[in-house]
Amino acid sequence: MHTVPESSTPDNADPEPEAGQEPAAASQESGVALWLRDLLISAAASILIITFLYQPVRVEGTSMLPRLEDSDRLFINKFVYRFTAIERGDVVVFHYPRDPEKSYIKRVIALPGDRLRIDQGEVWVNGTKIDESYVPEEYRDLRSYPETVIPEHSFFMLGDHRSISSDSREFGMVDRSLIYGKASFVYWPARDAGMVH
Repeated sequence: MHTVPESSTPDNADPEPEAGQEPAAASQESGVALWLRDLLISAAASILIITFLYQPVRVEGTSMLPRLEDSDRLFINKFVYRFTAIERGDVVVFHYPRDPEKSYIKRVIALPGDRLRIDQGEVWVNGTKIDESYVPEEYRDLRSYPETVIPEHSFFMLGDHRSISSDSREFGMVDRSLIYGKASFVYWPARDAGMVH
């Protein structure tokens, strides 16, 4: 509380604040206004980010176990591939080639121009067996796929749960125009929360 000597203030007059100080009520109102402003800016930024950069999606099925479970909620980055190339190992969301009304989520295994073959479940790209530590032993299968060169603007996709996944071994290559996002972050349920690798 601030006090002023009686002799310096006329009767019935409000004391003037000292230089650099504001009345308590004005200070509180200013603090609330700043807090509301910051809250509105944060909310607007969040809406813009979700609308233009990220999109929430729900996983349906178990073809991407163990990382993604049925009914997991995650954010996909819709903007990243405008600036960076799709890379081998990315987990992407795309329109299903046989029915663009449906969306699939799979891992990119081979890029345009790559030479790919699958020999009893072992994936070879450009003559090198690729390390697939994200596929547990119990999810592997013994399916093979003949050697092929991935066409221009196309990608070869596989699910991590190889024994049950419907992927490029069945529906073929995925055209670049069908890919619309990269899986970024699982936000629900809490036990699965974290980055998608």
